[in-house]
This record gives sequence, structure tokens and C-alpha cells, in this order.
Amino acid sequence: MAEPLKNVYTKQYIENLAIKIKENYEEFDTNNFINSIFDDSWESLELKARMRHIAINLNNHLPLSYEKQLEILKIVSKDFYSFEAMFFQDFVQVFGLDDFENSIKALEVFTQDSSSEFAIREFILKYEDETMSQMKLWAKSQNEHLRRLSSEGCRPRLPWAIALPKFKQNPSKVLEIIEILKNDSSKYVQKSVANNLNDISKDNPNIVIEFVKNNLGISKNLDWICKHASRTLLKKGDEKILKLFSLEKAPHINITNFCYDKNLNIQDDLYFSFELNSDEIIGKIRVEYVIFYLKSNGTYTKKNFMINQNEIKSKSKKFIKKQSFKNMTTRKHYVGEHFIAILINGQEVIKERFYLNDTSN
Repeated sequence: MAEPLKNVYTKQYIENLAIKIKENYEEFDTNNFINSIFDDSWESLELKARMRHIAINLNNHLPLSYEKQLEILKIVSKDFYSFEAMFFQDFVQVFGLDDFENSIKALEVFTQDSSSEFAIREFILKYEDETMSQMKLWAKSQNEHLRRLSSEGCRPRLPWAIALPKFKQNPSKVLEIIEILKNDSSKYVQKSVANNLNDISKDNPNIVIEFVKNNLGISKNLDWICKHASRTLLKKGDEKILKLFSLEKAPHINITNFCYDKNLNIQDDLYFSFELNSDEIIGKIRVEYVIFYLKSNGTYTKKNFMINQNEIKSKSKKFIKKQSFKNMTTRKHYVGEHFIAILINGQEVIKERFYLNDTSN
């Protein structure tokens, strides 16, 4: 089993943090700080709660003005990296919301070795115009981390973050940043732009359809952004977006030799295979399978899985796949009738039932 992310904060990690602070602030009480982190509540805290716990205790053990605290933390942060260093940004989010100028400068520093995508959202909510103006400047920066922050930070539905309701309703300010970044050469930035557009598609699908219509075919990088941004719409089988990607109905293609497990047990894999056949070259095609999962109340929820979205330069193609039915924290399986379907270009071509059993008793 994978180690929980929250466990990155080992005693050695916190001791190293305390030492680095001590090097830049002689009065810092390293022992008291370390003990305050590993208090009675520590074991019960999850990742983001541990970040907040560290931030609060940094503030408690740095009895200085907010500006002086930031001077120290900006230097110390250079020795800490990746997601686990986001307690620096959390410090700004908690203690700097009333000091826009110093906080924005700090987030600009902290994001270059980690990411300020969560913290910046509080400033968008409180200082929308000022923050979005700053993010436009970051979008033109030579530093890809700042450019990426300008997009990632204003995603309307950023996972594990507070939503931005105004941008869900009207993403016009977000689109201004996307227009600046859509031709960015950095894949790191391109992914954020595509994810931002995908967020927008969930509330404003026509805006993203129009973006794809206007930008598809201009460059290889923009084509990638358009395709990745359209993944939710493609999964939904949106006819307009399918047409833009030349994924319309494909009557020349037949599915043959569809074989699958008609009975399996919870914790097993569902194995299935099928062939695509045509009298002509199959060509550009999107092939998916859908599992209709039985829920505890007798209704169904479905989930799409990608098989292929490329050009097939032959008249036939065989696929062999499997789908796990192991119980997970994110999905519990229920005994009874389930369904599997094959989609071609968003159209359901074949759908069959299978039965899930429980032999654990």
C-alpha cells in the first residue's frame, strides 16, 4: 500500500525546517517549535490540515510583524520543494489576507519551488480585479512557474480547492489569461491551460466549443490543448465537439467477436475483447467502453474509459482489455446485474449485461 502523502512531514523534515529558520532568526526556539508540531492532534490530521498546523505554529514562533515574518520565510523556502512546501503559501493565505501587496510578492516567490494555486484563490475572492491584473502580468513572465500559476490559480473548479463561483458563472476574466497563454511553449503551462478550459466546459460548454472551433488546426501545441480541454465534452458524447474533431458517426465500422466475462466475483477483473472491422480503412476514431455500475439503491452510475483515439490505418483492429472490480475507498461494488457498453465516436454500438457475485461469505 502506498504511503499516505501526509507522512512526508517526518520529524527530520520538521527539524530541518526549524534549523533553517534558526539560521535566519537567532531567537527562534527550535525545540518548542518542533514539540508544537508533534502535539496530541498531529496523528489525526490529514495532509492539508498538517500544512495549516505548521503554518499556525510558524506564526506562533515568529513573534514579528507579518512583513518581517515573510522576509525570513522567503529565504527559508528556497530549501523546500514540491507540494509538501505549500505550508508557506498556507501561511500567507491565513495571515496575509489583509496585506495584498506583501502577500502577492511572497506567493510569487513561494510558487517557484512549490505552487501557490490554492492560496491565490483567497485573494481572487477578496481582491478580484487586483489579483487578476497581477495574474495577467504573471502570464507574461519569463518564469514558467508564474505563467502556470496565472492559469492554475483561477481555474473555476480546481480540485481540492475552494471554488470560484463567479468564474463558474462567467469565466471571461479567466479567458483573458488563457488567450495570453494558449501558445505557451511549456508543457507545464499547456496542461494547466487545458485543465482550466476543461473546468470551464463543465459550466459553459459552448465557450469551450467555440474556443476549439477557433483554435484547432493552428499548431501542434494548440491542437493538444484543444483535445485535452475537450475530454469532458468528448466523454459526454457532445455532437458539436465530436464533429470538430472529425469524430462523427461511423456506419462503415462494425464490432465483431465481442467476448466478455458474463459472471465474475467482487475483487476480480472483468476481461473483454472485440474487433473493429470495415470494408475500408477505419481511419480516425474514438473508442471507449462504459461500465454501468449497480448502486446500493438499485440505480446505475456509469463511467467512461478510453480505449483509443487515434487514426487506425487498417481495415480491422482487435482490442483486449480488463477492468478491475476490486473494492476501493472511492468505489464500492454491489452484487447483481451490471452492464458494459462499447462506444464509437460517442455512439453506443453494443451493450451487454454481466453479473457480479460475492464469494467472501
